[in-house]
Amino acid sequence: MSGGLLVAGTSSDAGKSVLVAGLCRWLHRRGISVAPFKAQNMSNNSAVTADGGEIGRAQAMQAAAAGIDLETALNPVLLKPNSDRSSQVVLRGKAIGNVTAMTYRELKPQLFDAVQEALAELRARFDVVICEGAGSPAEINLRADDIANMGLARAAGLPTIVVGDIDRGGVLAAMFGTLAVLEPADQALIAGFVVNKFRGDPALLAPGLTGLQQMTGRQVYGVLPWRSDLWMDVEDSLALDARGRPGPAAGGPDELRVAVVRLPRISNLTDADPLAAEPGVCVGWVDDPADLVDADLVILPGSKATVADLTWLHERGLAAAVSAHAAAGRPVLGICGGYQMLARSIIDDVESRAGEVAGLGLLPCTVRFGPDKVVRRVAGRADGHPVAGYEIHHGVVTANPGSADFPGGTRAGPVCGTTWHGLLESDGFRRAFLSEVAALAGRSYRLGAPVAFAAVREARLDALADLVTEHLDTAALDALLARGVPGDLPTLVVRLQE
Repeated sequence: MSGGLLVAGTSSDAGKSVLVAGLCRWLHRRGISVAPFKAQNMSNNSAVTADGGEIGRAQAMQAAAAGIDLETALNPVLLKPNSDRSSQVVLRGKAIGNVTAMTYRELKPQLFDAVQEALAELRARFDVVICEGAGSPAEINLRADDIANMGLARAAGLPTIVVGDIDRGGVLAAMFGTLAVLEPADQALIAGFVVNKFRGDPALLAPGLTGLQQMTGRQVYGVLPWRSDLWMDVEDSLALDARGRPGPAAGGPDELRVAVVRLPRISNLTDADPLAAEPGVCVGWVDDPADLVDADLVILPGSKATVADLTWLHERGLAAAVSAHAAAGRPVLGICGGYQMLARSIIDDVESRAGEVAGLGLLPCTVRFGPDKVVRRVAGRADGHPVAGYEIHHGVVTANPGSADFPGGTRAGPVCGTTWHGLLESDGFRRAFLSEVAALAGRSYRLGAPVAFAAVREARLDALADLVTEHLDTAALDALLARGVPGDLPTLVVRLQE
């Protein structure tokens, strides 16, 4: 088998990332070499490749599904938002500068060359490449210089399926409309549809699917059911709502409550996922000081805009709440940007260009931002356990002489900070850390059976492949990968009123 496929969506967060992961694992389990690909990704949730490059975290999850290591070709263009109006551009794993929406368009020809080269590399080495679109191909205002949806599909001859989130409502109209607004040459590559996040009686949906097939002349490849237990590495904070909020305080002395501050420019939001995999640990996302009152552990996660998010902490009253939490002897963990916020001072002439600003002063260290981004994998030992992670930052933390060590950082009393993303995926260290948190918080929490987080992630990927096998027309998907899009698909014509 040889071929490629583009998974487009009716909107952002329609399910493109998880469907690509499911398809990759479905093919991988059958012994087919497969790679994921996303031409252009906009996300502050990223991962580090073996050669020190940076790609979107969703592509890292999809690569795990495909059973391959990370490489920059999987996501040649990564946009990391600095604010509502500007983003850092990462090309083949390396930051090349900052752009606005308008100046980014000037880069598109150069970026599209890199995109096509990366995809060609993968197609030469793998039997199948499953590509993920960006946003929706129905954004016709962006079609002229599109490099991630139908622009890519046209250039590479990729058959395309469109996935829609039925839980949002209006999915049949969204699928029909997505096809109808495309120009004929783009429509010719749309092979069919997949409905995502369905809950209910399939018999009630069946007439709508039949009607969609009749109106478009295209197949519905299947309906994926709603599964609330398959948290995956996501691209951005859109998916945080599906992960829930912290709710009430922990219900008993044997439970630990972890409050992760939902920063406006949060990055690598998956760092807390290993804690949620532990029985008796309740992880919630907070943006109100009241939600910290009964928390056992407060986490300040990574940020793409450390100084701006620190200002937000003060404006929301969260800075004072975090400080009070630490003053009461209760644990605080800062990760990357969150670690920087805990320092005594931050000198930033690069990211925010704010010069020197005061940090929260909870750790004996200072931060200075440099022009070169540190991007690397790291490993070591802590408390007798192997630990590993990765670093992605401009801010360099310098701890005062004699400061207590913490993996990738420092600590002072109940407050810890680390530059290492992914640290809590180290099973032995995570469990030792939770025991310490429980002792400091006065909880009688006891560790249960050991949890191997890598196995938890693998089980979730296998569950996605099971959904593909059980609920999609896999024979039709095999035919699409082997032979491409059928050549007799009708074109929908939208007549404009004169």
